[in-house]
Amino acid sequence: MKKTVCLIGRPNVGKSTIFNRLIKEQKSIILDTPGVTRDRVYGDVTYGDVHFLLVDTGGIDLGLGDFNKDIKMQAELAIDESDVIVFVVDGREDLTSNDFAIRDLLMKTDKKVIVALNKLDNVAMQEERIYYYYELGFSYVIPISASHNLNFDTLLDEITSGFMVNEDEIDMSLKFCIIGRPNVGKSSLTNAILNEERAIVSDVAGTTRDAVDTKFKYNGEEYTVIDTAGMRKRGKIYESVEKYSLLRSLKAIDRSDVCVLVIDASIGIIEHDKHIAGYAIEAGKGLVLVVNKWDVIENKDTEMKKWKALLKNEFQFMTYAKTVFLSAKTKKRIHTLMPEIISAYENNRREVKTSLLNNVINDATRLHDAPGYKGKKLKIYFTNQTGICPPKFTFRCNNKGLVHFSYERYLENTIRANFDFTGTPIVLQFKNRGSKDDLLEEEE
Repeated sequence: MKKTVCLIGRPNVGKSTIFNRLIKEQKSIILDTPGVTRDRVYGDVTYGDVHFLLVDTGGIDLGLGDFNKDIKMQAELAIDESDVIVFVVDGREDLTSNDFAIRDLLMKTDKKVIVALNKLDNVAMQEERIYYYYELGFSYVIPISASHNLNFDTLLDEITSGFMVNEDEIDMSLKFCIIGRPNVGKSSLTNAILNEERAIVSDVAGTTRDAVDTKFKYNGEEYTVIDTAGMRKRGKIYESVEKYSLLRSLKAIDRSDVCVLVIDASIGIIEHDKHIAGYAIEAGKGLVLVVNKWDVIENKDTEMKKWKALLKNEFQFMTYAKTVFLSAKTKKRIHTLMPEIISAYENNRREVKTSLLNNVINDATRLHDAPGYKGKKLKIYFTNQTGICPPKFTFRCNNKGLVHFSYERYLENTIRANFDFTGTPIVLQFKNRGSKDDLLEEEE
C-alpha cells in the first residue's frame, strides 16, 4: 500500500513551496476539465522506485488563544492518516509559540516526525542554525531551501527510509473500491454485495474506521471489494472536514482497478461528489456511478429519466461511466452492479489493433479536417495505442501545437464510437513526428 506523508507547520514557513517541489515529477493523468474543482492538497511523489502520497495542510496559528478550529481538524486528520510527518519551520527565525504548540500536538503521536528547517539558503547558515532546533525534541532535523531546491535528496532519503517498493502481495483478482462522501451508504452497499453483515452499518456519518478489503466470489471468479470510510469518528473532530475525508478514498483508489462512486438519491449531487470522481479519473481507474437509496424514490421511471439528464449535465467530464440505480438497503437492482464493474475493468485494459485504429482515425480526419491556424493545418500521420489502465493513444503529427481541444474531443469521441471503452477514461497524447521523445520510444 502506498505510504502517506503530510506537511505541517505554522503559516508562511514554505509548506506549499515544498509541496510543489516534491510533486514536480508527478506522472498521474492531469484532469483539466471545467466543472471539476480540486484543491491541490494531495499529490503523488516518486523518488527512485518509491511512490508515496503527499498531503499539504493549512498553516496552524494560535490566533486568539486556540488553534483555528477548521485548520486544527484538518491537521489532526492528516496526522492521523500519515505514516511520516514533515514538520516545517522557518530556519531563519527563532521558534515561536505556534511552533511549540505544533510540537506538543506531534508529541502525542507515535509517527516518525522529520523537522524540515526551510529557508536556509547556504551551508554556513545551515550549520549555524541546525542545532538550535533540536530543542523541539525530535531526532531528525534537516536543513533545506525550497526556493533554491537545496538538500531535498537528503529530506527524501529520510522520508522514504524504511518504505518498501512493493509491500502488497501480487493479487491478480479484480479489486474495486466503494467511494463517496460520508453517509451515502457505502458500507450498506458493501454488505449487499457480500450478502452478509461484514462491515459496520450506521446512519451516523463516519462510523467506518478504516478501508476494509474483503474477498468474495461472483460467478465462480474471485473479487476484492474495498470499503472506504468517509471520515473517521473520534468525538466531533472529523465532522464537517469533507475535504480531508478524501484521504482514505485516495488510498483505496490507488489499490483498486475500478472505483464505484456512490451518490445519495435522497440528497442529490453536490460538488464533493465531483471532487471524488475527479481523483478516480486522475488515477486512471475504471469508474461506475451508483445512485443509492433508490427505494425512497417515488415515480421511479420518471425520476430515473430526470436523474440520467442530471448526471449527464453534472458529470460532463465522465459521460462514459455507466450509472446503476439501486437500493443497498433492500438489495433491489443490486444484481445490475457487478456486470458494470467487470465491464469497466475489461475496458480499462482493452487493447486495439494498430491497423484498425489507424483506419478509424484516417476516416475521421478525412471526414472532418482539423481547424487551421495562420494557414497551417494539423496532419496526423500515424496512431497507435501505447498503454492500458487507462488506455493511452499516441498520435504522430506534423505539429502538436495545432491540436485544438475541440478536435481532440472529436478524436476521442471517434475512438469511443468505434471501440468499447465504456467505464474507463482514455488518454490522448500528440507528438511531433521525428521528435526526441518519438525517437526514444522507437529505440525502446
